[in-house]
Amino acid sequence: ASLSLVIGLGLSGVPYSGPDIGGFTGSPSPELYLRWFQLGAYLPLFRTHSAISAGRREPWEFGARVLEHAAAALRERQRLLPYFTTLAQLAARTGAPYVRPVWWRTPKDRALRDCEDAFLLGDALLVAPVLEEGARRRPVRLPRGRWYDTVTGRAYHGPGQVVLDAPLSGIPVLARAGSVVPVAAPGGGVELEVWTPCAGRKGAGAGSLAVDTGDGWEKPELLRFTTRLRDGEVTIEREGGGEVGYPVRVRGEAPPSEDRRGPRAS
Repeated sequence: ASLSLVIGLGLSGVPYSGPDIGGFTGSPSPELYLRWFQLGAYLPLFRTHSAISAGRREPWEFGARVLEHAAAALRERQRLLPYFTTLAQLAARTGAPYVRPVWWRTPKDRALRDCEDAFLLGDALLVAPVLEEGARRRPVRLPRGRWYDTVTGRAYHGPGQVVLDAPLSGIPVLARAGSVVPVAAPGGGVELEVWTPCAGRKGAGAGSLAVDTGDGWEKPELLRFTTRLRDGEVTIEREGGGEVGYPVRVRGEAPPSEDRRGPRAS
């Protein structure tokens, strides 16, 4: 219900929303609370909340294992903060919501239109939350193109369905080939996480970064980057010319048929 609500609101012109993680009432089991928390970490509004009479909703109230895995989800949320702020700017300027149905690019694809248990976060990430009690694997419906498991780096090809591991430690998240995802760098600041594009002109990818002007009053600058794989080298360029200006980290291995040496960045 939380996922359906957020997707529906986004398509209706309300891009910033999210559920009360754990539910406003009731007593969620530790597993339900954790899976809800892992879903919420990828939604625009991310908070735990409940009625005074419903009990506490902090992660440590559900045991050491839940706390460990919830902390990992929270760290990933913080790492993706530059991407979330960029999606906020795109939503304000274009109306495109943060959370999009998986058929966003191909609305005539009936298999994707029937998929209600996953979503796109922006254009780069596909998030597949666990919605069934006890599940440790789950099927994921992929749109067309190459998608990388963000944990293992393994590539999958859509359209079609794959079955991915979904341990209690995390839910499946895949990145679109060629995407540029701005993330928090380990040492501070922002770095660009580039997922190896497919070879050839049609395999080119792109991504954006919203840069705050500093005083909060002016509209943030929106930088756009493009990526390409050519002769085994991953190239990232800033639209309009000039230096990229940010550290770049390439992730995802190119299939051997495209490049036996593996991707290099430039």
